[in-house]
This record gives sequence, structure tokens and C-alpha cells, in this order.
Amino acid sequence: MALALGSRARAAGYGLNAFDAIGSTNAEALNAVRNGQRQPTWFVTTEQTAGRGRRQRAWAAPRGNLASTVLEVIDASPSVAATLGFAAGLALEQALRNVSVETLARGGASVDYALKWPNDVLGNKQKLSGILLEAEALADNHLAVVVGIGTNVIAAPEGTPYPATSLRALGVEVGAEDLFAALSDAWAECFGIWNNGRGFGEIRRLWLERAAGLGERVSIQSGSSTITGTFDGLDQSGCMVIVTSSGAREAIAAGDVYFGAAGSTGSR
Repeated sequence: MALALGSRARAAGYGLNAFDAIGSTNAEALNAVRNGQRQPTWFVTTEQTAGRGRRQRAWAAPRGNLASTVLEVIDASPSVAATLGFAAGLALEQALRNVSVETLARGGASVDYALKWPNDVLGNKQKLSGILLEAEALADNHLAVVVGIGTNVIAAPEGTPYPATSLRALGVEVGAEDLFAALSDAWAECFGIWNNGRGFGEIRRLWLERAAGLGERVSIQSGSSTITGTFDGLDQSGCMVIVTSSGAREAIAAGDVYFGAAGSTGSR
């Protein structure tokens, strides 16, 4: 079965570049931008050999996993563009639920999907997918944004900072092709809601409905600094808002997040 766009994505005018194997779908999308590509386009493969996640961590996708990147040209500032990561998380979570309903009807397992700040999708509290945004300014004052979404379909990496899993390990037997079709359709919907950042309020509301650890103890580690408190929501720019033991509210822009017992160590 070949990788193909869903019907909603096709109707919305998305292009598709599908590869048997490639180093990095994000790198391929950025190269296309530099060569003049402006049409919203997906770059996708079931085998990625040189992908990367946040902080330049490796994110390889062995054959059968899904590595996908969507290119969008937007009229928004880089800070607003960064909130597209929340739309991507929503789109993938929606796609996962859609394909899981079908596999559940065939006797597959029920999975609890959740969104982990800032850019992960969890399955039964383990990392199932990561999202990486990169951008380049264009001469017409627009911004080309590539949104990379890597999903563990048949296998998960080992030795990650946060426990990882795959759909297969969770008992969801679905192919990367079916998941991609559902993802491309869900992205078309969520990107429309986002609307060059004007709809981030609605994206934020939907994201928080699916958020992992909301109201729970959390620890955010950034370099040698650790901040501990209770996860209280997102601010208008997508920063994580926590309430510290002193009752102060702090907005966190970046960091590695740990919940539960792991979120009870360290303080600030």
C-alpha cells in the first residue's frame, strides 16, 4: 500500500512527496523551500535514517514507522508560528484516535492518547511521537514553516529521556500508510482552525482537553535548572504555566517535562 493523502487534504490542495527511504523529511522540506517551493506539501517516508528531534537528538524511523513533514507558508511572526506545534499535536492525536477506533473494532487494544507539553504525543503515558518545527524567512515577509511529525508505528527507540513505545507494542495494528492518510486530513482541519495564529485560542482549548498531567505535580528541567510546581495550563503564547509551592505562577518557555514522582524532585 502506497503513502497517499486523505481526501480532505487533497481537496485542500496539499501536495505530496513520498519517499521509499530518506535521511530527513524536515531537511527535504527545507531544501524544497530554498528551491522555491511554496505550495503546502507533505514530505513523507516509512524509513528515515537521519532524522532529529528537539535539541538535535537523533530520531531515526526504521522501515514501517512514519516520518512526515508538512510545509506551510504563513503570514505570522516566528513566535506565533511556534504555536503550530500544538496544532500538530492535536492533528496527530485525532488521527491516532481515528485509526484506533478501526483497529479496536478488529480486536485491537484500547489506548489512552494524551498530549505532553511542549510537543510530544503519548500512548498509555509513553512517548509515541515527537514534533519538530523549523522555519525560514522569505523575501516577501512570509515565513516558511516545516512541521516534522515522527510516529513510532512498529518500533520505538531505546535509551530516550522519556519512556517510548510504538503502536504495535500498544496492541494497535495499523500501517503507516493508513495513519498518514488520517493525519493529513486531521492536519488540514487543525491548520484551518489555527488560521495564521488567529485561532490559537481554540487550539489551546482543545489541546488542554487532551493534556497529560494537567493539575499534577511537574518538574521542568532546562540545563542545570529545575523548576517544580503544579501544571496549571498554557498562556497565550503556548508557554507552560505552573504554580510553585509559594503560590507564584510561572510561565515556562522550554524544557524537559516530568510528571508524578519524577516531578517531585528538585525545586526553585
